[in-house]
Amino acid sequence: QMEDPIQLKEEGNKYFQASDYEKALQSYTQAIKLNKDKALQAVLYRNRAACFLKKEEYAKAASDASRAIDINASDIKALYRRSQALEKLGKLDQAFKDAQKCATLEPRNKNFQETLRRLGANIQEKVNARGTLRIQFSTDSRVQKMFEILLDENSDKEKREKAANNLIVLGREEAGAERIFQNNGVNLLLQLIETKNPELILAAVRTLSGMCTGHKARATAILHYLGIDSICMWMSVDNEEISLAVCNLLQTITDCLMGQGKEEHHGKEEALVLDTKKDLRMITMRLLDMLVSKKVSGQGRDRALNLLNKNIPRKDLKDHDNSRSIFVIDNGLKKILKVVGQIPEMPDCLPLTENTQLTASVLLNKLYDDLRCDPERDNYRLICEEYIKSKIDPQDMDKTLHAVQIVSGVLQGPFDLGNKLLGMKGVMEMMVALCGSEREIDQLVAVEALIHASTKLSRATFIITNGVTLLKEIYKKTKNEKIKIRALVGLCKLGSAGGTDYGLRQFAEGSTEKLAKQCRKWLCNTSIDARTRKWAVEGLSYLTLDADVKDDFVEDEPALKAMFDLAKASDKTILYSVASALVNCTNSYDTKELVPELVQLAKFSKQHVPEEHPKDKKDFVVKRVKRLLKAGIVSALACMVKADSAILTDQTKELIARVFLALCEDPKDRGTIVAQGGGKALIPLAVEGTDVGKIKASHALAKIAAISNPDIAFPGERVYEVVRPLVSLLNTERDGLQNYEALLGLTNFSGRSDKLRLKIIKEKALPDIENYMFENHDQLRQAATECMCNLVVNKEVQERFVADGNDRLKLVVLLCGEDDEKVQVAAAGALAMLTAAQKKLCSKMTQVTTQWLEILQRLCLHDNMEVQHRGLVIAFNLISADKELAKKLVESELLEILTYIGKQEDHPKKQHIISVARDCLTKCMDYELIKPLSQA
Repeated sequence: QMEDPIQLKEEGNKYFQASDYEKALQSYTQAIKLNKDKALQAVLYRNRAACFLKKEEYAKAASDASRAIDINASDIKALYRRSQALEKLGKLDQAFKDAQKCATLEPRNKNFQETLRRLGANIQEKVNARGTLRIQFSTDSRVQKMFEILLDENSDKEKREKAANNLIVLGREEAGAERIFQNNGVNLLLQLIETKNPELILAAVRTLSGMCTGHKARATAILHYLGIDSICMWMSVDNEEISLAVCNLLQTITDCLMGQGKEEHHGKEEALVLDTKKDLRMITMRLLDMLVSKKVSGQGRDRALNLLNKNIPRKDLKDHDNSRSIFVIDNGLKKILKVVGQIPEMPDCLPLTENTQLTASVLLNKLYDDLRCDPERDNYRLICEEYIKSKIDPQDMDKTLHAVQIVSGVLQGPFDLGNKLLGMKGVMEMMVALCGSEREIDQLVAVEALIHASTKLSRATFIITNGVTLLKEIYKKTKNEKIKIRALVGLCKLGSAGGTDYGLRQFAEGSTEKLAKQCRKWLCNTSIDARTRKWAVEGLSYLTLDADVKDDFVEDEPALKAMFDLAKASDKTILYSVASALVNCTNSYDTKELVPELVQLAKFSKQHVPEEHPKDKKDFVVKRVKRLLKAGIVSALACMVKADSAILTDQTKELIARVFLALCEDPKDRGTIVAQGGGKALIPLAVEGTDVGKIKASHALAKIAAISNPDIAFPGERVYEVVRPLVSLLNTERDGLQNYEALLGLTNFSGRSDKLRLKIIKEKALPDIENYMFENHDQLRQAATECMCNLVVNKEVQERFVADGNDRLKLVVLLCGEDDEKVQVAAAGALAMLTAAQKKLCSKMTQVTTQWLEILQRLCLHDNMEVQHRGLVIAFNLISADKELAKKLVESELLEILTYIGKQEDHPKKQHIISVARDCLTKCMDYELIKPLSQA
């Protein structure tokens, strides 16, 4: 018996949530009869459509959804409900069109994408219905023929390649994959693998991957038919392409068993797979066994570590189940420690690549981070301590060396745990003692361990006291370049921890410049292994704190290019070192401003006052940035950003963001940065990482967005990803320059399309933009007003101005009266568009302030033709909106102004102004408020 449609709607919603669709239907129907508001009517129709869908009355559901769409064409819920109803009614093509509109409005909605895919497949199936039987009958013979060609050694090479490619394509199609599977195809694929022909092996493995994708039952059957031992054996081969293809196959199988990846439902076949935990544990155990097997290649070991890294730790810490990590710690932690404890220079070392041990350290870190409580972390630590103790043997130096290497590896993973392991009795002393050994291998391992240990100042103090002298001696005496470069980096790091001036200028032979020159020499020497050259980069990351060193470094183009090439190898340590060196070279680190009064006070008390080095002044920094851009820094940074998240740490991301911001300083360089992929690279940096890093990346994006064509700088959908970082800078905690450039970027975007304007509104930027329109700072006020000028084209923004109880329109009118010409241009433009789009605002404008008429007259007489034109357009809008309003203007001095302008002779430069004034007068004549001059 209610008569309020809103209450009836709420009542209907409650019934719907309680699954009482009949009563919900009654409430919505009653509300529709009583309601007169269009927007609410659309909601009621689409809600009633949802009820009809639940009741399986699809024709009625489609009808109600259509009524909602008639009111609001972009009502995404109504569109989707109509699509569902039409699909059930068999009208697949119409359903597809609605789903397509939904996907266009929300391109990232997986539900819409899946619906499109399903409808597309159903339509195709319907179109091909007549040929289905013929295709099914011919598939078996096609498959058989492909295998015959592939297994025949005498077959033509071109035919074999074509057959292999066709087989891969067929395996990716559901119907083809099932036909291969049902017709002994897995056995035939196994025969191809056993030929030991790399091309045939790749074709077979890729076909198997396609067959497993999204099909749990088939993936399980293939896993058991091939055997996990065979799969791991193929992955262990020393052929990068085959090893990677087999790794992808095992990942696809794992995704299916874990219910991830491409989700497809295949009816009753799902019931065939009862429990996948056993299979997943079997895979995990075999991967852990691969880590310590000498038969496994370095490539294979890397693949096993990557699979463990990807699939064992939780992807979302809100998920409380970390049983996979606990299982690996209990059954495989010692095996991972054995890998990090390997010494490549020792004869008994397992086959490794340059990245194997670092990847193992990353896995140790991920497992440690995945633990939920102290008892779990204590268990992890005790296993590590027990394993390290078992390796320490005073009678066997080689065994002890492995213990030190393990500690070094853990320090590169879970550092807090590594720091605790350093506290084990005798570990630090053992490391220092090994530095004094005559054996080069002892020195090599010990120096690396000291470098990793010295990151914490408490440990560094111990090493400075005990190890600096030893490192100096090693640096001076050793002829082994590998040891010499590590000793140099160790001294750099310890110097940095113990006091920069002392550490970087007083140790070893000669000056800092001489040491840096040696590092650059090592860096450019390609005959030295990449691992050792990476240490040269780490040395430079400390030495470039010196202004002379950084200036010399950027002049050395071969050294820069060598460093960029190493950075593309995507190694955790090298990425951080490269980024650190570049931060130093671009002076993009934080500096404390010296307060002049305190400086004077310090000088008076004869205290040392640090002075800025001449080469750290702006002119030198700008020159270095130009040289770095010329050397290809942007493409190197873009490549670094693409590195795996396990390797690209948040700290490294922050450093890269700092460098990008420094590179974007000069507007002339921003086009080059965009052309080399800088715009694309900055987006992930602005979204993920440290708070400082995200702000720096967002600011760099703002600098690019402020002056670049968005269609070129951020093509396609990418431009919508940039809006949120820009909006994040509209914050009082950010500095004025960040606010200003973010507003400029949003102004540029809002002038491009209504879709971008909607995105800015959706990110809740409007209140912040309005706040900046009140700012005392002229440039901020101007930028915010210009942004609003572009945004008022959008209907949603116009409605905010029309709504009662706000001063938005008053603010725009008053800004039209500002002395700042640029603010006037923007405010007058916004007011012209608002009064043209909404007649209500014409009368509202006369009520918000008593100064409105004076301001309007000033606009119409303005010296700036752009301001004057906009003022006249506002006058025309007011006159056109209402005769009474026109009468009020005619009775004022505005008529004289319009007459004066309208009587002027035609002039090309002023014609647009004269024409609007004449249009105003013509409209007044139409109202019979004034008479033509001839009748006067």
